[in-house]
Amino acid sequence: MDGSDTPAPRLGEGLSLRRMPAHWMLGRLGKTVMRPGGLGPSQRMIDTLGIGPDDDVVEMWPGLGRTTTLALVGQPRSYVGIERGQAEAVRARTALTGPNQQCTVAPVHRTGLPDHSASVLFGEALLTLEPASRKTQTVAEAARLLRPGGRYGIHELLLTPEGLSDTDKADIQTTLTSVLHVGARPLTHSEWRQLLTDGGFTVRTEETCPLLLLDPRTVLADEGPAGTAAILGRALTHPTVLPRLVKIWRTFHRYRDNLGAITLVAERTDSS
Repeated sequence: MDGSDTPAPRLGEGLSLRRMPAHWMLGRLGKTVMRPGGLGPSQRMIDTLGIGPDDDVVEMWPGLGRTTTLALVGQPRSYVGIERGQAEAVRARTALTGPNQQCTVAPVHRTGLPDHSASVLFGEALLTLEPASRKTQTVAEAARLLRPGGRYGIHELLLTPEGLSDTDKADIQTTLTSVLHVGARPLTHSEWRQLLTDGGFTVRTEETCPLLLLDPRTVLADEGPAGTAAILGRALTHPTVLPRLVKIWRTFHRYRDNLGAITLVAERTDSS
């Protein structure tokens, strides 16, 4: 176990709530699920990955560790989380529960882990934040790490409909980046599939759903009544937070026909 007695650092330390990335702001409010489709698609992705005692698992950007916890229920032989920085890694380590579990700091497109060291690899709300070239590099890194037949799961932001024009895509991406204060570059259904196919994977299962990150019923289901009440209470005590939440919600509502969530589970089929 790679845990630590060091208290988990506050998300976005040193940044104002007005300017920090939205997922850090939500984490400061107490939100524990930051995935586009909520916890349900994450749970179904983990179920489909079928993690068991013979698996060596790599997770890219475990974040607050909610999906990590789901994955560790399968008691894999080993688990490695890859995080962006020491602050994120310290928080992620709080989800670790036993031996042969660790969280290290490395770029997700260049982890430094050995070839074919994983049988299962997954990441959520990760590729959405990367430009096209880094998306390709990250999927290539997943392919390098996975053994032939290894399983790869992603849960990302979806652009719809399929025939959305380049102008509309650019408008959505620019608006999301401005409102969320973090680069947001979602893809369409066919583009997500093509990204994995070009990377040497065969998609085995897929699921799409509306964007549910701030959907009240989803927040209540994911966080519970007490957690939801605590998030609202904290939001009300910060005069800059509630307007930001309203602006984000209005943006999601404005693009409700163009934004969703997608989960794909694929198999590493190219052994080259």
